[in-house]
Amino acid sequence: MAGALIKIDEEIVTSAVASVTLGGADWDSSYDVYMVKFNNVTGSVDSQNVFLRVLASSTPDTSANYDRARVILRANSAFVDSSNTNETKTYIGQQIGTLSNSQSNGVMYLFNFNNASEYSFATLEETAFRQDGNNHGNQGGWVHTVAQACNGVQFYMESGNLLSGTFTLYGLKK
Repeated sequence: MAGALIKIDEEIVTSAVASVTLGGADWDSSYDVYMVKFNNVTGSVDSQNVFLRVLASSTPDTSANYDRARVILRANSAFVDSSNTNETKTYIGQQIGTLSNSQSNGVMYLFNFNNASEYSFATLEETAFRQDGNNHGNQGGWVHTVAQACNGVQFYMESGNLLSGTFTLYGLKK
């Protein structure tokens, strides 16, 4: 399936930034499905989560309209179901921080982003080497419960800054 992913936008973080935005002015609305890949994401403050918001007209949507559900796969204890509704952002990554090799990596598929009559939603697969030295993963998804067109996503840390990471947005060619 060579050539099925078309790179639209990429941000490489090598020093502290408050957030990373993919899409916005670089958004290409000619795709039905998008893939977002994030690798080697680290934060400046210990034991903090990675969060995400959608962009509406290139601005992060901070409304309390994010719902999520997932299974957290934990190497050091039993798996756990995790869900919440009406949040102002969606939880993407595990508790990462400054510990050597502490990082989050994952893939999301974005759906309905160009359809102003439907909710935007995504599937998520994420794995992390957490600040506490344990491996965890997420398998699930999230939905933004507003019928509006979206043109990208914003990543940021619960507290502190993003210190490193590669964030890439692809269009999935039909």
